[in-house]
Amino acid sequence: MTANTRRDTEAALREQIVALGRSMFERGLTAGSSGNLSVRLDDGWLLTPTNSSLGRLDPQRLSRLDAAGTLISGDPPSKESFLHLAVYRHRPSAHAIVHLHSTHSAAVSCLKELNPDDCIPPLTAYFVMKIGRLPLVPYYRPGAPALADVVGRLAAKHPAILLANHGPVVAGTTLEAAVNAAEELEETARIFLLLKDMTARPLDDSQIAELKSVFKLDI
Repeated sequence: MTANTRRDTEAALREQIVALGRSMFERGLTAGSSGNLSVRLDDGWLLTPTNSSLGRLDPQRLSRLDAAGTLISGDPPSKESFLHLAVYRHRPSAHAIVHLHSTHSAAVSCLKELNPDDCIPPLTAYFVMKIGRLPLVPYYRPGAPALADVVGRLAAKHPAILLANHGPVVAGTTLEAAVNAAEELEETARIFLLLKDMTARPLDDSQIAELKSVFKLDI
């Protein structure tokens, strides 16, 4: 890839971060300065800055970091940059990450007696196809260094994880794929809460196996 091509690709990714961040903000998937987005580059990654609203991002002020997470240019990165770095280091297929405090997913993360290995049941085929099994990370204070180790280990096997009393971290092969998966997770969390006092009928093992076979899922 030539230097000009790399510059053009990065410029397009900056604009995509701004556009998708604004879209999620305007649809209520993130509020205030919560949430952060990142995209992997050949020689590092882009991340939304600390205390920035996803609805009002400036493409030129996005944090540009090297592969080790050191700021190269732009505004100071989100204080949760270490979560993104942990996912990138342990999940080579991840080229973008979405971390939200979206209402329904965050609400589920606050419930007691969730299955820590699979905290939302496979209620729909689309949840299985985009998320698979959703592990729950025990509560850590925001910015706790130990959180990176836990997130990294789980990210090696799962494209999405749920942080207790916090919200989801979702990886994808592209930013659009990660955003779509995060939105599917939020919608399924809403369905899960709606059905909480009812007898739900999740997909069974044979139905999940069929989805994996037909759609070549690696989840």
